[in-house]
Amino acid sequence: MRGSGILLPIASLPSNYGIGSFSISAYKFIDQLKSAGQKYWQILPIGPTGYGDSPYQSFSTFAGNPYFIDLDQLIEEGLLRDSECRDSDYGDNPRYIDYEKIYFSRFPILRKAYSRSNCKDDEQFLKFQKENADWLDDYALYMAIKDSYGGLSWIHWEEKIKYRDMATMSMYRIRLEKDIEFYKYIQYLFDKQWQKLKKYANQQGISIIGDIPIYVAFDSADTWSNPELFQLDEKLNPIAVAGCPPDAFAEDGQLWGNPLYDWETHKNTGYSWWIKRIAMCFRWYDMLRVDHFKGFDEYYSIPYGEPTARNGKWRKGPGIELFQAIEKKLGRLNIIAEDLGYVTESVRELLKKTGFPGMKVLQFAFDSREESDYLPHNYDRNCVVYTGTHDNDTIKGWFQSISLEDRQFALRYLNRSSEEVHRIVSDMICLAMQSVADLCIIPIQDYLELGSEARINVPSTVGQNWKWRLLEDDISEDLLIKIHTLTKTYGRCY
Repeated sequence: MRGSGILLPIASLPSNYGIGSFSISAYKFIDQLKSAGQKYWQILPIGPTGYGDSPYQSFSTFAGNPYFIDLDQLIEEGLLRDSECRDSDYGDNPRYIDYEKIYFSRFPILRKAYSRSNCKDDEQFLKFQKENADWLDDYALYMAIKDSYGGLSWIHWEEKIKYRDMATMSMYRIRLEKDIEFYKYIQYLFDKQWQKLKKYANQQGISIIGDIPIYVAFDSADTWSNPELFQLDEKLNPIAVAGCPPDAFAEDGQLWGNPLYDWETHKNTGYSWWIKRIAMCFRWYDMLRVDHFKGFDEYYSIPYGEPTARNGKWRKGPGIELFQAIEKKLGRLNIIAEDLGYVTESVRELLKKTGFPGMKVLQFAFDSREESDYLPHNYDRNCVVYTGTHDNDTIKGWFQSISLEDRQFALRYLNRSSEEVHRIVSDMICLAMQSVADLCIIPIQDYLELGSEARINVPSTVGQNWKWRLLEDDISEDLLIKIHTLTKTYGRCY
């Protein structure tokens, strides 16, 4: 059934405390989605962010980001005082997130809430711990030890805890008991608030599209607690790491640095870790975008220590066997395959076998040198069309930066002679909406006709990404009416 939605990361929501959260602004955005005739809200990964502040480099694939806990709800519950929340320094630009100031302000506030919680007697917290013990125990211990080492990666911890010696782990559990409980408690708060928000969205007819990175970070509870699942040597250093080969966008390729999976070990366990991971995702989301789908067919392996991705090699991935194991255990799931970039025939075949919809990005369509699968006249229904994703510029920024030849091709395709940017943005949104794709997702920045200043991420760069935010009054009633009219016109209304 045809539908449409809006892409907006949780972190990009307005809030009083420096970063988007599960606050009243999130509930307001859900109401705006409904008013605009939308069926979906697509977000980015919601795990705790590590170095570089990227949601694709998380300290745990099972944990939630503590920054997203709504402080106002904790004030209402008597765990915090209004002055404690409002007097902290979250940065002075409401349009962009200051992650350093968020880091140094948010955790002390959450520790105050924990200290007043009397959580040992909270039956719901005790139940949450029990139900999530298979990942929560390791995550909380990992974070507590990490704090005790001043944030150092687990690879630099003392040998016995690095190798998870049982007696040493027991000693740390006793020594860091309060810190471990704190990390469990904030995961409880995250889960409670997120489930409440998701329930509200579903009640309003809005489904949540989540996002799962294919890889986990090396410095994560996942790698430390399950080293046998990754390609590590006897000293637990990576043998090879993930990335992408050189292409037109990156002459040295992309060196992501994530540890690669030992797929033979995963196969021997019946892919149990992956099944748990996907099950957790569908506890959080209604639909799931799986990042870098190509990596399940074949993955790019770069020898550890290489300065660039130039000397990597393609290796065979698990293929359809992984998805058959997941479906056998969890049933048929609503998954979107991120199949962007260089797509081989074997990737197309894997996508066809799974039956998952792939992705079409309009910004990739207008290469004047060749015919493109991303041009709407080449779509079939089983796909999801985007004007752009979090890794793209906004339509306005993109159109102003492409070559003259590509711009002329886009104008011909849109049957436009004028280069007025606001008309091009509107035409591109209409082009996506009117396509045969079952699902159409538009980043909110394109509806707002914003330029490159509103871009979320520039791949292969660090320091200036994941920062852009909405302001409280950015989305007007007139805009919601315009979106609703478009959605209804092209048969995508709820």
